[in-house]
Amino acid sequence: MQLAAAQLSQHLQKGLAPLYTLHGDEPLLIQEAADAIRACARAQSYSERTVHTVAGAHFDWSEVLAAGGSLSLFADRQIVEIRIPSGKPGKEGSPALQQLAESARGNDGILTLVLLPKLDRLTRNSAWFAALESHGVTLQFDAVERPALPQWIAQRLARQGQRVASDEEGQRTLQFFADRVEGNLLAAHQEIQKLALLYPAPPGADGAQVVLSFEQVESAVLNVARYDVFKLSEAVLAGQVARVQRMLDGLRAEGEAEVLVHYTLAEDIRALKRVKDAMGAGRPLPLALREQRVWGLKERLFERVLPRLTPTTLDNLLHSAHLVDGIVKGLKVPDWPTDGWQALHRLAMQLCTQCLIPSTSASTSARSQR
Repeated sequence: MQLAAAQLSQHLQKGLAPLYTLHGDEPLLIQEAADAIRACARAQSYSERTVHTVAGAHFDWSEVLAAGGSLSLFADRQIVEIRIPSGKPGKEGSPALQQLAESARGNDGILTLVLLPKLDRLTRNSAWFAALESHGVTLQFDAVERPALPQWIAQRLARQGQRVASDEEGQRTLQFFADRVEGNLLAAHQEIQKLALLYPAPPGADGAQVVLSFEQVESAVLNVARYDVFKLSEAVLAGQVARVQRMLDGLRAEGEAEVLVHYTLAEDIRALKRVKDAMGAGRPLPLALREQRVWGLKERLFERVLPRLTPTTLDNLLHSAHLVDGIVKGLKVPDWPTDGWQALHRLAMQLCTQCLIPSTSASTSARSQR
């Protein structure tokens, strides 16, 4: 049975299932969900816990099967926790997990908890994962994307009796906070906890929330954001100029390879060019996107920007990408920076500004002038 992450608390109030599978790409959320399940189990006299971490091709699954098949002599109930950091249980692990799943409901007094990373579609369609899903409760924890991060921060602050001002200044505070912790939810959690220690509610506040100012948040929250090239691609195509500059600076500071950043930007330009050429040859946009294997969020971004990109613009961008390819490999190009990261900044800004959505006021002004 699939269960939404937000429904876990309500589900646990009704009682424990014998088997839980937690998977996703947010370790903090998985950790908190696992803690909630363990706490509920301890309250129901699950006094023993065994942890098995699956590592390597020669992992001994017999110990896991033995732990899940019988109760301890010294404990009424026990938790059997199986961690698979790679998300791949292996040849022997697949039938073992299926056996554990099928026997879960018959093993009274044993709670099985399976922890997994983010899974691809092929893994989610595997026999062992289908068995876990069929015989137990499965929860998926997706990343908190940048647009949703300010609200997530506000909710976490509210839990500890804090909030920002309910005006434009408060929104600016949340946006600043999100910029500092983007891509690093564990660090965001730590920074929120730090604010609870720095600005606690005064004694006798009777539940009143502490209102945090921008200056308090600015002075307390460290710059712990982490970025990856795939998020950079989305930010460029969304026309988010300030965020792109911040992400490039972050990637450089983290030691990301220049050639990988260039490949990501150049591949987006090449894909835009191929789709535009296909449209020029009479292909409908949806068909052209499928043929170029453009899916998900990137598909929506392409649909938004392609009508505004002319073939000449894309040819110029493709030429710039070719020049930057040489720069990051040590070549010098006239009228371009010799530093690879500066050249990448320039290329990213060329594409980003072409993808920038004109402001409503600007569009209105342009219409009035016409």
